[in-house]
Amino acid sequence: MRLDGAGPVLIGLTVVVATAVVLAFTWQNRYARVGVGALSLLAVVATSALELNALTDTYPTLSTASAPATHARMAKARPGAGAGVGAGAGRIVELTIAGRASGITMPAYVYLPAAYATSRDRFPVIETTHGFPGSPKTWLRRLDAKSYLDREIAAGRMAPTVVVFPYQTPAALVDTECTNLAGGPQAETYLTRDVPAAIEARFRVRTDRAGWGLIGYSAGGFCSTNLLLKHPGEYAAAASLSGYATAGITIGDGSERTVNDAAWRLRRLPHPPVGLYLAYANDDKHSRADTTLLARLATAPIAVTTAVVAHGGHSDAAWKSMEGPAFDWLSSWLARPAQSPGRHSLGRPIHRS
Repeated sequence: MRLDGAGPVLIGLTVVVATAVVLAFTWQNRYARVGVGALSLLAVVATSALELNALTDTYPTLSTASAPATHARMAKARPGAGAGVGAGAGRIVELTIAGRASGITMPAYVYLPAAYATSRDRFPVIETTHGFPGSPKTWLRRLDAKSYLDREIAAGRMAPTVVVFPYQTPAALVDTECTNLAGGPQAETYLTRDVPAAIEARFRVRTDRAGWGLIGYSAGGFCSTNLLLKHPGEYAAAASLSGYATAGITIGDGSERTVNDAAWRLRRLPHPPVGLYLAYANDDKHSRADTTLLARLATAPIAVTTAVVAHGGHSDAAWKSMEGPAFDWLSSWLARPAQSPGRHSLGRPIHRS
């Protein structure tokens, strides 16, 4: 049984309504009031949890909810698999990335543009980061990333690009903010070393810094900004959609107040020559404040572009309105697809292992 559909939520709402009716008829009985009230509270909590789960794709099915909160079972669904490939249409493939550097093994999804099947070029790469709670499936399902990529590439606003959708935590309820947690998952190492190494080994992609970029929404916006500033030798640009300036967690070594705080880095450390795209909704107060702060602090040689949508808050609707222009901007910053007879002939290789 699927938990991320409308069915379970409607069942929960039905239980809440039925409980209210029973409560109305048993109000004079003290024990009945207590029992029905407790049942009503439980139903409300369960329904709210189901709705939150539907928003975040944490547990798609009942079997995954009863299993340990890891991605080994969560990733059996293949978003986009079987989609037709025609003129202008890319496809989604799934792979498992066994991280030698991080010790983390997780699935990932990869968008291959239509041109990947018809040319021998090596393509630029955009690595995505997601919010918390959330997963790469949020990009593929709720934000409909494949449709946006197909459209922007077909319209010529974006060069054919390989886009990677990795997980950034091995446990669905552990927020890493794409950092190396003290005594916990080494998510930063996984994302900046293991994921690129796996993609470069399995697909025809550019291996030079100019061919790699990042994009994320919400907490993933912080991820992309932070990883860009920390690894400018590996990424040329990043886009943040309603992102934050600081990590929203305790990392365990105090670095959330120093090197894993983008504002701290911009105030105290040399600025790298990178491109940074910062987008937010004007009615999203937290993101607006953090984004305008980063835009003010990010001086040359960082090239900053800001984009504002009037309404949408901190929501899928806002991110979908930002998505196409952000992908277009990233493509303008990254190197174009290029022919290459050898894996590392497009420039100095990045040693990630």
